[in-house]
Amino acid sequence: MEYAKESGKKGATAIGMVAKDAVVFTAHKNVTEPLAVPSSLQKIFRIDSFIGATYSGIASDGLRVINLMRGKTQSHRMIYDETESIETISIEISEEMQMATQYGGIRPYAISLLVGGVDTKPRLFEVDPSGVILGYKADAIGIGKKLAEDILIKEYKEGMDTESAIELGLKIISKASDKKIAVDNVEVAVIDKKNKFVNYSQDMISKYL
Repeated sequence: MEYAKESGKKGATAIGMVAKDAVVFTAHKNVTEPLAVPSSLQKIFRIDSFIGATYSGIASDGLRVINLMRGKTQSHRMIYDETESIETISIEISEEMQMATQYGGIRPYAISLLVGGVDTKPRLFEVDPSGVILGYKADAIGIGKKLAEDILIKEYKEGMDTESAIELGLKIISKASDKKIAVDNVEVAVIDKKNKFVNYSQDMISKYL
């Protein structure tokens, strides 16, 4: 379990914030291979119409958990003809992650996870490798977590607009990274009632850099 938690702490920084009518995710794509194509790495994912998630830690574990979440929300939609609530899917995936800590022959998922979106209102949850779940107004995971939390405590404001949340998220990632951030090594996504899940293009991100 301690190794799994350390993997989550050493992954690339990702930030989630509850804005006035939306949840905003910003994430750093820490590509270290000189010949790698940054666009082939994805850090923020659409789970359902009004639900998104991002992870920090071992990529294969993160993708596995993302697929589990998508399967659960799709099953819920087919049965009930509605989007699953943010809290319910967060609890369900936290139970899956906790189950992985109980049995021999398997290991805990080596990721920290942020799940956010809009149901009756914008909501954000963090799930750690042990399966512990906690709701947040603003939160960070990954190697820059401590720095990000310090800045969020000072600069995050309840009810801030989406643009301000994006600017703050990118500012934090810039400070937490030892490399200059650019349109090809950061991701931004916004979930709101009007536009649902929107993953920002490089042209849209460039306005903030």
